[in-house]
Amino acid sequence: MGQKINPLGFRLGTTQNHHSFWFAQPKNYSEGLQEDKKIRNCIKNYIQQNRKKGSNRKIESDSSSEVITHIEIQKEIDTIHVIIHIGFPNLLKKKGAIEELEKDLQKEVNSVNQRLNIAIEKVKEPYRQPNILAEYIAFQLKNRVSFRKAMKKAIELTKKAKGVKIKIAGRLAGKEIARAECIKKGRLPLQTIRAKIDYCCYPIRTIYGVLGVKIWIFVEEE
Repeated sequence: MGQKINPLGFRLGTTQNHHSFWFAQPKNYSEGLQEDKKIRNCIKNYIQQNRKKGSNRKIESDSSSEVITHIEIQKEIDTIHVIIHIGFPNLLKKKGAIEELEKDLQKEVNSVNQRLNIAIEKVKEPYRQPNILAEYIAFQLKNRVSFRKAMKKAIELTKKAKGVKIKIAGRLAGKEIARAECIKKGRLPLQTIRAKIDYCCYPIRTIYGVLGVKIWIFVEEE
């Protein structure tokens, strides 16, 4: 079972929580769901379009800068609370960035009477988040670094994690035949619900084609 189901959905209600908190009538549920998707896509597009580009920056900050781990949406009668959990909030701390983002999000909200409240929360240990690790690996591969070296370096960045597993599939190193490579360190009990495991699936677009990266991180056990 642990190998055939999404680790996050398998643990909802125990070690994982929902990222959206709101109530709607059955006839309005689909509209609320689409609204959540538009809000998340708008935030991610804003981050990508305004991401800094410079060759003099450090590798760590350039590869994982402004990477969003997850977005929480809490809806009330007249307010929509949006909490952005981000690894390195350098871009969103700039003057006027939040106001500009609020204007873009207000266009995606169906109701004019609802006001937006955006909050930024920095992740305490960024490199223990699978999304940030995947972005780091993507940055390394796009700079022609060996995929094995990138995977080993990514595992070294997760210092206090009890277990890490990284799997890359596709045309590795430009080979004509696609294959999958996996590297693992520590324990990874996917079958037990009490084990808190973070997971992500991330596509990397290279000149040879699209590579798929899957990352499992065993954080703690309750």
